[in-house]
Amino acid sequence: MVKINLQKSFENVKVQVIEWRRYLHQYPELSFKEKETSQFVYDTLQSFGNLEITRPTETSVMARLIGAHPGKTLAIRADMDALPLQEETGLEFRSKRDGVMHACGHDGHTAMLLGAAKILSGMKEDIKGEVRFLFQHAEEQFPGGAIQMVEASAMEGVDWVIGAHLMSTDEIGKIGLANGPMMASTHAFWITVNGQGGHGGMPHDTIDSIAIGSQVVTNLQHIVSRNSDPLDPVVLSIGKFSGGEAGNVIANSVEIVGTIRVFADKYRDIMPKLVERVVKGVTEAHGASYRLKYEIGYLPVVNDEEVTAVIEETVHDLYGKEAVEYCKPRMGAEDFSAFQQEAASSFYTIGAGNKEKGIVYPHHHPRFTFDEDAMEYGVNIFVNAVFKFLV
Repeated sequence: MVKINLQKSFENVKVQVIEWRRYLHQYPELSFKEKETSQFVYDTLQSFGNLEITRPTETSVMARLIGAHPGKTLAIRADMDALPLQEETGLEFRSKRDGVMHACGHDGHTAMLLGAAKILSGMKEDIKGEVRFLFQHAEEQFPGGAIQMVEASAMEGVDWVIGAHLMSTDEIGKIGLANGPMMASTHAFWITVNGQGGHGGMPHDTIDSIAIGSQVVTNLQHIVSRNSDPLDPVVLSIGKFSGGEAGNVIANSVEIVGTIRVFADKYRDIMPKLVERVVKGVTEAHGASYRLKYEIGYLPVVNDEEVTAVIEETVHDLYGKEAVEYCKPRMGAEDFSAFQQEAASSFYTIGAGNKEKGIVYPHHHPRFTFDEDAMEYGVNIFVNAVFKFLV
């Protein structure tokens, strides 16, 4: 196996990785709108040399490093999109765009993969096979950028694919691995309950959409408690309930928006039917009508044991056995699962929280950030893993 000084390699790109992260953090872009971000990535990759760079979709980038010796292909993925959130971190390099923020670490993911690409692009003569760098758009929004990149043949000929996620809720220095299921399949639904509005003092002349909608919410919880196996992880959450204009006016309609997270395939088929059964039954019982939109989103992230074992060995070599933590499945979702349908894979987490630095806020929070020292782990694992897979 090729012997490389990984620590020295990262030190050679550390300043740039931090600069890239901070630049991207200041100029976030939403899903499917990552035009400036993808151009920045494209231009930065071009400066490295030895890479074949293409644009599989309008706002994604792919770079191929073809080694000097024949072999297999390892793909490494990073996501690039931000969230519709007003930043409240007070960081010197905070977002310059109102209502848009990198609140999930994707700026760090992109910077880490750029760092790995820079290091590896100078090691062409040592590489057997191909390293493919996938800079993906639109992880945060259905239908997701991963499936679009797959449809654009970005995974053609790939033998393995790996990806990582910085986690502000995990201690820095801890790498979270999982064999089998790691992240859930996500569903989303939008319900409109239509009643008949009227005077708050004469409810008998109305069909109270708020009262009926409240019963819909309550009864939807019975799907989890009474229609799913208690040994199967299932989550149903309502994130939005809105309707009405004044306290003495009964609303014509209410809107209910929610999400469902599951792992087992059987729930992907049955959940839409169970939701509609509840909504239909409650609204009909009270003389109201409804409109339901149900969207089945990303597949669950399910890791391959052999690929995960290679990542574990990589972490052991770099940081010792104590750095590895095998984690329980998380009910968050990730469209990395689309890449997993095409090649053996593993998705893992990189601890990036630090209580001493006040880095404790969860993902998708307006005060979210991560410890930039964690990016060393990301770059080093990416680089070293290449020489574990491509032997």
